[in-house]
Amino acid sequence: MNMDAWQRAAAALVIAGGMLVEAASAQNAEQGFQYPLADAAAADGSLYVADRMLPGVWKVADGEATVFSRGQKQFRTPLNAIRTVAVAADGSVFVGDSATREVYRLADDGTASPLTDGGIGIPADIAIDSNGQLFVSDLETQRIWKVPAAGGTPEELVQLAAPRGLFVDNQDRLWAIAASGEAPLVRIAADGSVEPVVAERAFEFPHDVVVADDGTAIVSDNYARCLWKVSPEGEVTKLAEGEPLAGPVGLAAGIGGGALVAD
Repeated sequence: MNMDAWQRAAAALVIAGGMLVEAASAQNAEQGFQYPLADAAAADGSLYVADRMLPGVWKVADGEATVFSRGQKQFRTPLNAIRTVAVAADGSVFVGDSATREVYRLADDGTASPLTDGGIGIPADIAIDSNGQLFVSDLETQRIWKVPAAGGTPEELVQLAAPRGLFVDNQDRLWAIAASGEAPLVRIAADGSVEPVVAERAFEFPHDVVVADDGTAIVSDNYARCLWKVSPEGEVTKLAEGEPLAGPVGLAAGIGGGALVAD
């Protein structure tokens, strides 16, 4: 996908706090998106949005937003401080919640089942490879963990300064945002070795990343209020800024190309 196509897709598919509020409010007697932090696209075209202040997960299908799983307002209860959402190839939905230091699988009825027995401190993002292996970035321990989809004790993959957004590309390579340190965008091999993709502080406050089939990456930047494009060679240029972008955070790869942005 060339830069113009990325730009059209990013602009058309932005999930900003106001874009779907009216539909959600009108059809579901809800206030609409309140604090969307992360999004994930399923193979059937539906979209899941982690909303920190709901708190819980929205499902958007056929232009209608409904509450898929709702947490409680009480601290240290499941999904009270939801931060991320991911969808596996088989349609399984996973979320990370810092209030309970946990990663959950969500059933079809939205019921949350814990996977790690409180083994993750602040789960910032989840990525899933082609074998169903979960990777979870943990801001508290400054590590990226491997978590079995069926649940179990997390296994350390690598230590990384302020790990945030994760993405598994079409070659099953794990990409990661490191909000601190000299290399803000890296690739991580199965043995935990780290390869810098962007080797200098080119962003203001990077949050998430998605990668196209040709190796071109998009990085969301909450402070700069923009999306950056990173070429396969590591060259950084600004891709999109201005309305409707106000504070882009979570990114997801759109089915058929493009990027979905939680703002």
